[in-house]
Amino acid sequence: MTGQRISRVMIIGAGPAGMAAALQVARQGITPLLLERGETGGLLRNAHRVENYPGFPGGVSGRRLAGLFRSQLEEAGVVVSRAEVVKLDYREGLFVAETAGEKFRSRTAVVATGTRPLKPEGMEISPASAARVFYEVAAAREVSGEEVAVVGAGDAAFDYALYLSERNRVTVYCRGEKRRCLPVLWERCRREEKIRVVSGVQIDAVGSQKGKLLLEGVTSQGKDVSAKADSLFLAVGREPAIDFLSKQIRESMDGLREKKILYLAGDVKNGIFRQTAISVGDGIRTAMEIGRYFSEEDK
Repeated sequence: MTGQRISRVMIIGAGPAGMAAALQVARQGITPLLLERGETGGLLRNAHRVENYPGFPGGVSGRRLAGLFRSQLEEAGVVVSRAEVVKLDYREGLFVAETAGEKFRSRTAVVATGTRPLKPEGMEISPASAARVFYEVAAAREVSGEEVAVVGAGDAAFDYALYLSERNRVTVYCRGEKRRCLPVLWERCRREEKIRVVSGVQIDAVGSQKGKLLLEGVTSQGKDVSAKADSLFLAVGREPAIDFLSKQIRESMDGLREKKILYLAGDVKNGIFRQTAISVGDGIRTAMEIGRYFSEEDK
């Protein structure tokens, strides 16, 4: 089935940037087409505690903040269309988003798809263990009473550890001797009795043994090591989720953005600066630019 209505604004992704853009667009009298393949909130749903988002003294859990964003969307009458965009193209002056069963057309497009996790280079994960290997804690909220392993040394890894330690015992494996997380995260993990940090260990293989995950690797001194866990969470970096953009859009992206008809907002363009407040600001500014684009056109 092919959708016939042509939207003014299509927003792909309902994380903080996409939701903020949709709210602001609606305030400007434009009905946005907001497409999201899964649950709204993006990576915000993984956050153990957000402490740098203004208006929440003492911080707020990522899940609660994402829920508040959803409530605000509902109050504004913004509808989230559940659909995964497998291809975004630009044809005859319109953006065309292809999903499994429909095609959506729009005059402008906002790509707010965030990032996707990187897989650790050289790590072999056996098919038998793959179901217990996760990249986001939001995908495994049911994990409880387990021995959990986390691989990574940055903010995400230690934030995952804090989140998971509420109902599990956690071991964090850092490849290097130095941690790259915020000092406050390290201090909290260090004080938490249910979190253990092992530095200088690179996990190279994940297998299955007697109902447990078998983690095998090597220390920085070249010694072989092995450990068991019930589940494994990988937090070793992320990259922009733009694999669905057509070749035509990739080749003409600069021109489309200069024309003010294609926008990138939030983590998808912000590199290491993955913060909710930054994404929200990006979304609002993007929506205001879109509003200006249409107001000038209507003159």
